[in-house]
Amino acid sequence: MRSRLGIVGKMARTARRVGIVLFQLGGPDTLEAIEPFLYNLFCDPDIIDFPFARIGRKPLAKLISTTRARKVQHHYATIGGGSPIRKHTERQARALETELRHQGLDAQCFVAMRYWHPFTHEALSQLRVAGCDEIVLLPLYPQYSSTTTGSSLNEWRRLFRGETPVHCIETFYRHPDYLDSVIEKINEALSRFSDSSRPDIIFSAHSIPMSVIEKGDPYQRHIEDTVQLLMQRGGWRNPHRLCYQSKVGASRWLQPSLHQTLRRLASEQVREICVVPVAFVSDHVETLGEIDHQARHEAHELGFTQFEMSAGLNDSPKFISALARLVKQALGNAVLSYIPDLSGRQLAAPQYAAAAGD
Repeated sequence: MRSRLGIVGKMARTARRVGIVLFQLGGPDTLEAIEPFLYNLFCDPDIIDFPFARIGRKPLAKLISTTRARKVQHHYATIGGGSPIRKHTERQARALETELRHQGLDAQCFVAMRYWHPFTHEALSQLRVAGCDEIVLLPLYPQYSSTTTGSSLNEWRRLFRGETPVHCIETFYRHPDYLDSVIEKINEALSRFSDSSRPDIIFSAHSIPMSVIEKGDPYQRHIEDTVQLLMQRGGWRNPHRLCYQSKVGASRWLQPSLHQTLRRLASEQVREICVVPVAFVSDHVETLGEIDHQARHEAHELGFTQFEMSAGLNDSPKFISALARLVKQALGNAVLSYIPDLSGRQLAAPQYAAAAGD
């Protein structure tokens, strides 16, 4: 009956209906959800892979998630007891849907979180009921990494069955509208200084293990390109630096860390800094907890006189406009985008917990 209703619905419509799937890593919405969220993360075959992983992955995931949950609980407690990333992503979905409909597109947006509700299979169920004629996959990670975009798309490929045409947007960090939306937030933060040209601009991105980069992951290059493009387009003359945050475990990760950068700047007598979360599109525990709470406190202890953080893009009109243009450009492509098979690029990195702060 459902399939017949879907067919009737399609026959009655004169315009194609487009389903847009917004992918995010997700985050625990309560303190009790932290451990199961982390368990789901560490059970991801695209995150943890090692010999006989099918046998050992679940016990290892249970051990790490139990230990890690105790360590990160205070981060979530400082921001209200849970991650706001679902709230922000759902607002982005509704705003994007509204914007596309204003532009004449029959669009419906669906949220697919990788490690917590709503999961990808939940988004797929909603997508089937909607009876869409085309689908656009939109991972909300501006830069590509096999640990974020790759994992989300692999989960989609494992679950999706159907003939519906699928378009995929893999990266958007070079898109002018996206860059302008970030620049707007940076300018807002710089305006809070008495002299906006004086503070050092500190771009902070989520770190990942060097073992991932050494396998050919383009994330580091994409982050460095993003910083260069923002500095050129923003036209600031401020000194700037790039650092990384959220390292977990003893293995080598992308450096320098935000902690190291703060200490180095303090030793150089820098007293005003503006921190820009450059790899995130939503405020969540890594911006609100790690940067705006933990790093702010550390900066105060180190003698900085002013510390500002640029706000997340969230559902800002400029960012939503950028996403709408990306969707329409994807639909305009004559050849459907190809979703790469990343199954051969699984990561042998049991220490990896990059999403643990999302």
